[in-house]
Amino acid sequence: MSEAGTPVFSVRDLWKVFGPKADRIPGSEYAALPPAELRERTGCTAAVRDVSFDVNKGEVFVVMGLSGSGKSTLVRCLTRLIEPTSGTLAIDGEDVLAMDTTRLRELRRHRAAMVFQHFGLLPHRTVLDNVAYGLEIQGLGKAERRAKAAELVEKVGLAGLENRRPAQLSGGQQQRVGLARALAVDPSVLLFDEPFSALDPLIRREMQDEVVRLHREEGRTMVFITHDLSEALRLGTRIALMRDGGIVQLGTPEEIVGSPADDYVREFVRDVPREQVLTVATAMRPPTSGEGENGPALRPGATVSEAIEAVARSGDPAARVMEDGRLLGVVDHACLLGVVAGAGGGPGTREVTV
Repeated sequence: MSEAGTPVFSVRDLWKVFGPKADRIPGSEYAALPPAELRERTGCTAAVRDVSFDVNKGEVFVVMGLSGSGKSTLVRCLTRLIEPTSGTLAIDGEDVLAMDTTRLRELRRHRAAMVFQHFGLLPHRTVLDNVAYGLEIQGLGKAERRAKAAELVEKVGLAGLENRRPAQLSGGQQQRVGLARALAVDPSVLLFDEPFSALDPLIRREMQDEVVRLHREEGRTMVFITHDLSEALRLGTRIALMRDGGIVQLGTPEEIVGSPADDYVREFVRDVPREQVLTVATAMRPPTSGEGENGPALRPGATVSEAIEAVARSGDPAARVMEDGRLLGVVDHACLLGVVAGAGGGPGTREVTV
């Protein structure tokens, strides 16, 4: 387990190159070539390009990008389901690239559990026995593993379906079985590789709610891969946005939407309702004397959308932003409308003396 301050995953200068003599690409004259030119000149494809990041204990770290951006290759590199070409990779401070076969098996069975898009359930086994499968591999006795599996089945909302086979379940129910199976081995980190992309919108939303609930209740570290921006913004503590194998921008949902790093990110977030992502902490300004005294009090993390509703209901032109009994600033109609219109509200755009 991670000690305080030690990242669950620490990734530095990671490359995964497919093709002949792949190890010659990182650090060479070819490293900065655009993907098409790299393929033409070397026959190689750089699926992951010089990627660095930390995943901190208890956060939901989302990696998102379009198809072919390298996100699924990256998550598979974390447990060496795909072998990285170069770079460094550690889990809880331990060098993953130096692990032998036995240590790698322990990593995948106990410390980092994967939830895939395709559920991979055993069709001849019941829900209960599918959930217990990882515990069986670990050598746990039948009675103990089935008891633990029953707890997990209830936790993911499948109580009463323990004896059904996968073919008797809906897609959403099958994915809940996959989630329970991953949780059963009590991993320090859950890795999700686009787990809900095959589900219809209503069930997908339901499964996102389930992830949010489990994270809130357990605080378990999660790495979540998706191509869906709304899913990334909803689930992510931080988001790494990928393009052509590299990370274009890494930040909180608020930073991604409020301060896009370049035109690519700006286009990605163009249709996002800013008021539902940005918080009053980024929209507030210093108060004038007595301003907002009769207005509603908001926490710094309240969204601008929540602030608009609170100000409208109160009838006061401004709301106070409060933390631990301290007045941090105020937001008025101009602040709030500026965020909605895209005229301001990005992280760090307003300076308030506290």
